[in-house]
Amino acid sequence: MSMREQVEETIEVIRPALQADGGDIILREVDEATGVVSVTLTGACTTCPASDQTLKAGIERIMRDRIDGVTEVVQVA
Repeated sequence: MSMREQVEETIEVIRPALQADGGDIILREVDEATGVVSVTLTGACTTCPASDQTLKAGIERIMRDRIDGVTEVVQVA
């Protein structure tokens, strides 16, 4: 399974928690060479003051734990 497929599966696990708070996550890019995953947080996540915390302490931690090679999750517009 490719890194992108693993990231997509992990997003499907994370998504219900974000949607419960009125937000969502869109996968933009997976750079397999650097391990950087680019996402866009949408809905309530765009204005939430805790979105940086959600991204780094939540989403990034989960992806790094589940997927070998993921080094960072970044938000893009």
